[in-house]
Parts: sequence; structure tokens; C-alpha cells
Amino acid sequence: MNSPKLVPLTTYREYLPIEMARRAADFSAEMRQRRSVRSFSPRPVPRAIIEDCLRAAASAPSGANLQPWHFVVVSDPQFKRQIREGAEKEEREFYEHRATKEWLADLAPLGTDANKAFLEIAPFLIVVFAQNYRVMPDDRKLANYYVTESVGIATGILIAALHHAGLVCLTHKPSPMGFLNEILKRPGNERPFLVLVVGYPAEDAVVPEIGKKGLQEITTWIP
Repeated sequence: MNSPKLVPLTTYREYLPIEMARRAADFSAEMRQRRSVRSFSPRPVPRAIIEDCLRAAASAPSGANLQPWHFVVVSDPQFKRQIREGAEKEEREFYEHRATKEWLADLAPLGTDANKAFLEIAPFLIVVFAQNYRVMPDDRKLANYYVTESVGIATGILIAALHHAGLVCLTHKPSPMGFLNEILKRPGNERPFLVLVVGYPAEDAVVPEIGKKGLQEITTWIP
């Protein structure tokens, strides 16, 4: 086994505690302004903004640094229509047959239903794929590690980057999502993780009146 090539850490920047506190508070305040939006404007978004947000996502840690993700960015109206049709077919099945009464009750305050017009209206759909394994040039299949965790972290960074850039997004996960492989011609070692709907909010956009759990509810400190 070859020894790893290690290089000096040159990218870390230390801040004074008062500056660290300010940066942490500023970022927390900014992210608390983030909302999932279902009403999008068709206004175009410069591609360069999406590219930089994807570069941020690609900085995520991953199991053995194998980076088991692939992002398909869709702006073509025909592909967006196909994705909407496939998603609404699965969503109708979900709402009418697969969802439990408890699940539907939990969704009721959000006002969701099987209609997904935003999939055509928003300027970009970013379909996140998780690569379950690697296919080598000689057709060998090699494992990826902590795939769900790695892709989840990258997606979280992407959501934060999009918000920081001044855009809104919606995480959409129709189930099952195999139709996305077919429409977007992705290989068999990839599975759809979720769809991020990205753009500007519509001028008349509204969001559910909901809150987030407080820090005391979500943390346990062990001295």
C-alpha cells in the first residue's frame, strides 16, 4: 500500500474569537432567512452563478474522497416538461394510494399536492444523483463509501450556496425516481437523490407559516 502524499495545510484562516462569533452569528441569521419556495418566477438566472454554487457543493467531504455525486442541471423546456410529467405521475400515486393518513396529515400544513408546475416554471432544475459504485475503464465495479451521507452533505452545501447567492430553491423528491435516469440518460450505477428547483421567487410567492425547533430541542451538551 502506497503511503499518502501529505501537503501542508495552507487554506485555514484563523480569526480572533470576537470575529469568529460575528461570522457565526451572521451566517446563522442569514440561513434562518432561507425558505423552501414553491412559487417561482421564470426570470433567467446566469449560468455562472449556478456553476459557482456547484463548485461549493463539490467541496464537500466524502467517503475516501471518492465524491460519489453527479449534478445534472436542466434548463431545456422539453426536458423540464418530461420531468414534470414523470414526477406528477408518481406524486398522484403517492397522494392517492401510497401515503398513509398520518403522512398526509403532516403534509397538510404545507399545502402540497400532486401538481408540480414549478418544475417547468423555474429556470433551473438540478437533479442530484448518487453514485452507488464506480465503473472502471475495464468495466470493474468498485465500491463507493458512505454514499448517502456524502451526497447529503454536498446537497446541503449547495442549498446554502444558492441561498447565499440570493436565489431560492425547493427540495423535491418524487418516489420512486427511476424515471429521472431514463429521461436524463444516467448510467445504472447512479440513483436519483433529489431534485433541486432553483430560481427567483414569484412576486406573489407565499410560504407556510411554520417555525423551526429551538436550540434546546435539538442539542444535548455533555460537559
